[in-house]
Amino acid sequence: MNAPLSSAQAQAMNPALSIGQIAVELPGATAVFRRLKLDFCCGGHLSLASAVAEKGLDLQAVLDELSQLQRPTTPTGITEPVALIDHILARYHEVHRAQLPELIRMAQRVETVHRANPNVPAGLADLLEEIQQELLTHMHKEEAILFPMLKSGGNPFVGQPINVMRAEHVEHGAALEKLAALTNDATPPAGACNTWRALYGGIAQLTDDLLNHIHLENNVLFPQFEAKAQQAMGGGGCGGSGGCACS
Repeated sequence: MNAPLSSAQAQAMNPALSIGQIAVELPGATAVFRRLKLDFCCGGHLSLASAVAEKGLDLQAVLDELSQLQRPTTPTGITEPVALIDHILARYHEVHRAQLPELIRMAQRVETVHRANPNVPAGLADLLEEIQQELLTHMHKEEAILFPMLKSGGNPFVGQPINVMRAEHVEHGAALEKLAALTNDATPPAGACNTWRALYGGIAQLTDDLLNHIHLENNVLFPQFEAKAQQAMGGGGCGGSGGCACS
């Protein structure tokens, strides 16, 4: 079951759109444009087709690369554990690893170039770096320990690492609240440049992605193993589900 793309993502593949608009509406496009030396900020008024032609690039090749950035905006309907874990790894773990370096780079640029602007999100790059480090550590633990355990069918002691992951999910949620407060819920101020707007668009997608990621693990994947582990340990009540701790 494929989740839908956002209307902005679908429209962003139109070569008649300006590269500035694509940069804002398609998170991750700024990294592609920067690598191809397509100026989406000062030269953002040019259509993608015109900007690509000026650089002598292959339009279809650029469109193909941008199409790889189009991602579902809602969680999948997959529930079978092995398939769900594979989906989480591809749709969220790898995406987070790609998202954050570019967001950090743009935040550093916005904070430097617009430091005199009273609306500048001072400290945003540092916060994003903290989120990156916490997520990298968290995902490594899942990939090295928990997910292989779940793929093999789990065991009576699986509740302990799951509870650790649930606790870290709470910390991720707190970090997202800080991110929302610092960026006015990822709403750029009037007159913000394309880089600033693209930065906030990317932060909005990071937020949605991380919330959906946590939802799939907390509410779809983990409960399938917690109940069995609890029964194997002869437990009752809330046990290892983590429900009480997260309420």
